[in-house]
Amino acid sequence: MAEVNKSVRGFLRRTALRFRMKGQLIDPKFLRNPAHFVLQCFLVCCTMLAVLLFLDSVYQTVLIAGLGASSVVAFSAPSMRASRPRCLLGGYIFGITAGCAMSYLATFVSVSELLDAHSVGIIFGAIAVGFAMFLMVITDTEHPPGAAIALGFVLNEWDFMTIVVVMAGICLISLVKELVRNWLIDLL
Repeated sequence: MAEVNKSVRGFLRRTALRFRMKGQLIDPKFLRNPAHFVLQCFLVCCTMLAVLLFLDSVYQTVLIAGLGASSVVAFSAPSMRASRPRCLLGGYIFGITAGCAMSYLATFVSVSELLDAHSVGIIFGAIAVGFAMFLMVITDTEHPPGAAIALGFVLNEWDFMTIVVVMAGICLISLVKELVRNWLIDLL
């Protein structure tokens, strides 16, 4: 019993160390490059404003919210693999593919009345996230918000226009990021 308690205490101590702050509240990179931090956050605001105005933010708001996460990835870590156009676009393509496929399967299972619609949505939503991740990792197009899109397609109503809106949004984010990438630095 004493060995178990010692192991648990050791685990808790190591875990707590991972969450501690190193005596600084403000990132030292910000103090060295405040203009870049402000500029890149402003770019996210402007890009998302264009996306929301262009795509009508009222339309499938939950699905469009994933685009906000993608813009943060693209503009805060421009040299990260997940912010490359291949990953931005590929992640969304595979997220939409997985989400649409699981949405259709969920509809089929709901109609057969094996489970209630809420349970079916939960089960197929989880499967969609895993399937999207699988498709992204085997094609080397990992972009985490793409998995969120997969979940959104299962849990929300959608139609062909939803796919067009989401893809147009990620294309716009990718385009703007590539146009200004020479001025961007990694903020993370």
